[in-house]
Amino acid sequence: MGTLSVSVPDVLREEMIKLDEINWSAVARKAFEEKVREVEFLRKIAQKSKLTEKDADEIATKINKSMAQKFKGT
Repeated sequence: MGTLSVSVPDVLREEMIKLDEINWSAVARKAFEEKVREVEFLRKIAQKSKLTEKDADEIATKINKSMAQKFKGT
């Protein structure tokens, strides 16, 4: 098994030390595995997509505007 170093802010590290019953390597490994599966899934969808990059940008812009309005409460 390979080894990977991860940097975290000092404040977070102090909080993690207090929770010494948690296997932080296992937590990180699970998060990495989930992210890899998520990205692989999205890549498969993108490969089958008929959208152009311009189409995707337009959709993203509309979503961002909608989300901004939602959080502004308008």
